[in-house]
Amino acid sequence: MNAVITARGLRKHYKNTIALDDASFTIESGRIVGLIGPNGAGKTTALKAILGLTPFEGELHVLGLDPRTQRNKLMEQVCFIADVAVLPRWMKVHDAIDFVEAIHPRFDRAKCEALLKRTKLTPNQRVKQMSKGMIVQLHLALVMAIDARLLVLDEPTLGLDILYRKEFYQRLLEDYFDEDKTIIVTTHQVEEIEHILTDLMFIRDGKIVLDTDMDAMGDRFVEVMVSADRAEAARALRPIDERTVFGKSIFLFDGADRAVLEGLGETRRPSVSDLFVATMKGTYQ
Repeated sequence: MNAVITARGLRKHYKNTIALDDASFTIESGRIVGLIGPNGAGKTTALKAILGLTPFEGELHVLGLDPRTQRNKLMEQVCFIADVAVLPRWMKVHDAIDFVEAIHPRFDRAKCEALLKRTKLTPNQRVKQMSKGMIVQLHLALVMAIDARLLVLDEPTLGLDILYRKEFYQRLLEDYFDEDKTIIVTTHQVEEIEHILTDLMFIRDGKIVLDTDMDAMGDRFVEVMVSADRAEAARALRPIDERTVFGKSIFLFDGADRAVLEGLGETRRPSVSDLFVATMKGTYQ
């Protein structure tokens, strides 16, 4: 596979705040990468660096280009969405199509119009007349008509209810994504996108503290539910996290012997959310 993004030693300071602290990672082509972190962890700064929207220190190449000096060329192959629920309320459907056609060289107007024919949207309909679901449909048609090699989504479904959030990601997966495209997405609703991710990166205090593909995550991390009489034996194996549910302790392990853990209780693959919480507590890296 070819690397779409290679980052080495990225650093970014805002006055007294360190937004990126020697962050390094590689993203290959044909992957869907979840960049997950708490507010202020450096997610948006990392995306801005990738998009050439902020200066930074370190080495970064996106699609073989330096975002600092070759941004215009880079943006011919990139699509960026911050929030699919926000479009100017005065804008009509045909205005939105005209706008994207004018600014993105890889936009296919005919494809966009064909996608919109599947909906109830009409060319002269204004955004202020649309439901949130209709706005999502319009935004999806605009995005999926752009033949971009890299799609960057920063909290794209913020403010949408669960039905529209699920529709957005399902349509993106079925009608847009293929082995030649790469998607980076940040979201706080990580449980809703876990099933579509191929790779996972956790960022905390400007550092990448976990970088793994989803298959490796399932092999590396394991949870075990333990009764009270076996809790001390589990603690002796040095779990990275412990929580209590309905009177039983659930321990999270990194790289532990699965056969040994199975002797302590019921084992399972942790959710991304549970792994995220354990990682963000700050005691594990």
